This record gives sequence, structure tokens and C-alpha cells, in this order.
Amino acid sequence: MQDRLFPEEEAPTAPAPRPAPAAAPAAAPQAEPPLRRSRVRPVAPVPWPEELSALAARLPERLHLGTSSWSFPGWNGLVWDGEYTESMLARRGLATYAQHPLMRTVSLDRAFYQPLTVAQYAAYAEQVPADFRFVVKAPALVADALVRREDGQGMRANDAFLDPGLAWSAFVEPALQGLGTKAGALVFQLSPLPPALLARMPQCIARLGAMLAALPPLAQLHAQAPDLVIAVEVRNAEWLVAAFAEALRAGGATYCLGGHAKLPPISEQLPVLRALWPGPLVCRWNLHRAHGAYGYEEAKALYLPFDKLVDPDLETRAALARVARATTAAGHHAYLTIGNKAEGSAPLTVAAMARLLAD
Repeated sequence: MQDRLFPEEEAPTAPAPRPAPAAAPAAAPQAEPPLRRSRVRPVAPVPWPEELSALAARLPERLHLGTSSWSFPGWNGLVWDGEYTESMLARRGLATYAQHPLMRTVSLDRAFYQPLTVAQYAAYAEQVPADFRFVVKAPALVADALVRREDGQGMRANDAFLDPGLAWSAFVEPALQGLGTKAGALVFQLSPLPPALLARMPQCIARLGAMLAALPPLAQLHAQAPDLVIAVEVRNAEWLVAAFAEALRAGGATYCLGGHAKLPPISEQLPVLRALWPGPLVCRWNLHRAHGAYGYEEAKALYLPFDKLVDPDLETRAALARVARATTAAGHHAYLTIGNKAEGSAPLTVAAMARLLAD
């Protein structure tokens, strides 16, 4: 998980000095040796083809294309100019990633595994240009109905699931304070529900609606982040009913299209988005449908090192291009992040989507 690439380092506490014996003369101060600065090789960007810059200039201003995370050594020659470790890229690759002409957003998936602090969000914001916008996943603390083991197996019910206070204090508030105007879409990606909750969907929708209604109005949040969108992504098709869309509308949120095999195709999710029209678009395209609902490991094994398109999904591209084009033409923001497991290489899919949207 991405959070493991960012260990929290604490400065060691210096021991208290021993008092000098009363009779001992004061020791003459000794000059400290100069600090040795470690030379850390920066992450160099690949020389961008002129075609990409020209393509970026033809895209709508409110369109934000990007990938799901950025710490992939296999993007050498696509984003990076050189061989770097995953840890090195996780720590130092974002600023280079954000120089890519087409990358105007990225999904901070790390936030799902552990709530991030204001300082951590601010450190990310400092590395990207003014027109860059982040898509951030809410922590599992509030977005998962189960407390899970390291391997993802559910252990017990999560009493904090969709807790309004935690949704604000552990997610929305620190993200806004840290990212400021660079906050784009804050996404509550709701993990798969256990059978007991799937049998009680009206209550689950009401609980979601209560959490969204408890957040400050979107117009108030726009004072800190003018382009902010609150979105909800799901992993069970049972959510996709009229009452769900109504709860989103009442709470000032939108639906995040989920490019994932646990859900129907993008084209079959659009009725929920139409019920909220006009409004922004948020989509996280993560997994090619050919691999099935639990096909992440299969896709990873097939697509590594994520440097080429293996399974182009022209149907999903076309559906997303249509809705992104309509959204930006209507004056709303469109946030689209793409994972390597969607087609094999997220940067190449981003370029393919850009060409489709520019034509």
C-alpha cells in the first residue's frame, strides 16, 4: 500500500546533559563539524514530445486528467527519464509527474489507508502548479463498513462508518486546510458492503444522506477551494437507485463513476449522473472489466511494468469522453483519474483519452 512508502520519521530526543562536577573547570567550546548534506538524485522528467503540449492546449480548461497515484518505476520513458525505485518516486516523483503536459490531477489513494494531516496535504500541494487539482479518497475509517485485516478480510463492523463528525475532522477539514485551492474532488469511496447491510439498503442510503447533510454547504467550502467537488463512489450496484441520487443531491454531492468490474459498465451508471445534471463529473477508472470483480492481482501480473497498453477498452473511453465533453461544455469541472489496471499503462490511457477529447 502507498502509505508504507511514507514512514513517519520522528527526530530522536537528545539525552539531558550530565551536570559537570563542581570543581571541574569549564571546557572550552569545540567547533562542531560541518553538516554533511546528502545528495539525493532528483527525479528527472522525460523530454515531452511537442505533440503532448499541443494536445494539452486543445483540452477544455475545466478538464482534469490524471492517474491513480504516481510511484511506478515502469513509467520510465513515459513520465520519468531514468530508473527510480518505487519509494523514491513516492517521495519525490509528484513534482515531476505534475510537469507532464496532460497530468492536471492525481488520485491520492494513500489517504484511504490512513487519515492524512494538514501538513501532509500541504506538502503535496507545494509540489504542483496552481492549476493542478487533487482527487482524494476518504479514509477507510469512515468509508468502510468493516474493520479489515491486513489482507482485506473483514473482521467486525465499523462503528464509525459514515460518521458525520469523523467525515469532517479526519477528511474534509484537513484536506481543505492543506490543499487549499488545489483541492479538486473529495471522494467517499464506499467499500463493498457485507450481506447484512446489503439487505438494508434504504437505511444505508439514509445514513449516507445524513453524513453528507452534516457537512458544511458546498458554497461555504468553495471559499477555500473554488473548484471543490464532494463525490461518492460505491462498490455495490445495489446503491444505484433513485433514492441514492436524491441523497447525493440533497447533500450537495455528486456520483463518482466507478470504472470497476464490481459495477455495471460506465454507460449503465450514467442514469445516476443524469439525475444530478447539470453538475460536475468525477470518475476513477481503476480496473478493466475483463478481469472480473476480484481481478486486481491478475491484472497486475499481466500489465507489469505498466509501460504499454495491453487491453484497450474503446467502449469505456468513448462513454467517458462523451460525458466529459458535455460536462465541461456546460461549464462544470470534470475530474478523471485512471489506474494502470484499466488498460495496462495509465499515462498511455490518459494520452488516448486526451486525443479523443481534443478531436
